[in-house]
Amino acid sequence: MSENKKKLQVIFMGTPEFSADILTSLLEAEYNIVGVFTQADKKVGRKQTIEKSPVRLVAEKNNLPVFTPKKLDEAALIEIQNLKADLIILVAYGKILPQTVLSAPRLGAINIHPSLLPKFRGPSPIQNALLAGNKITGTTIMLMDAGVDTGDILRQKEIVIAQNETYLELAQKLDTLSSQLLLETLPDFLAGKIVPQKQDDVQTSYCQIIKKTDGQINWHDSAENIYNKYRAFFNWPGIFTIWNGKRLKLNKINFISDNSSVYAIGEVFRIDDIIYVQAEAGWIELIEIQLEGKPSTKIFSFVNGHKNFVGSKLI
Repeated sequence: MSENKKKLQVIFMGTPEFSADILTSLLEAEYNIVGVFTQADKKVGRKQTIEKSPVRLVAEKNNLPVFTPKKLDEAALIEIQNLKADLIILVAYGKILPQTVLSAPRLGAINIHPSLLPKFRGPSPIQNALLAGNKITGTTIMLMDAGVDTGDILRQKEIVIAQNETYLELAQKLDTLSSQLLLETLPDFLAGKIVPQKQDDVQTSYCQIIKKTDGQINWHDSAENIYNKYRAFFNWPGIFTIWNGKRLKLNKINFISDNSSVYAIGEVFRIDDIIYVQAEAGWIELIEIQLEGKPSTKIFSFVNGHKNFVGSKLI
């Protein structure tokens, strides 16, 4: 297997940290990566500094050729063909591959998707599993076709979602699981030992595309759903509400899943040494919050500086 692995010409396509870790695992396993395609450098922050993708950083560290086409057009196809790849491995690249690109390598293209397909097809499966309050998720190794996450399945593996797990924690677990499963799957795939399985389209669900505004809390939702939104959006965009006309980020919270509605929806109240907000069903416990334009603050430091906070209403 070692000789075949080194002879195999692989193009890797990916962009975020999740992809970079899988590229690293392929390099550590001595797969022959002949080219890396990733999203172009982008301007970030107030100073608009240029930032390279995590995949590009790994590629450059390992002296791999890097390609950042704006479109997978004829020019990009020629670059792919010139690499004479046997296989494309794609992980969260951020572009849809046309059939011309999928057909270029001798063995086609493989995608790693961190959900149990056909559940949560699309760009944000980890966040959507948390938003849905799922207890189980997983990762899928699949053959790519012209659809979005519709290709035949090579392997899948489940993982349990812990009750308080946030996006960052779950993403790291799925990162490790995906790397392991890919390295287990590739030898059998190359040896022709896997019979690809069609997806059951009846079971299909799709991801929502997450926008910054999706982080706003609706206090008429249940406390558990609000907490799941906090877990899903922990890395970005975070969750927020409005207090006194200003955005108030909830950086650390907990919840009580209780059907009592003692207070008005969105009302802030105190019981002993805990500050809560009334949701439609249950209470949200505030632990650390951040008023627009201010640093993140422990809740009692905030309350001490804003005496009118307890008893006010969040919207």
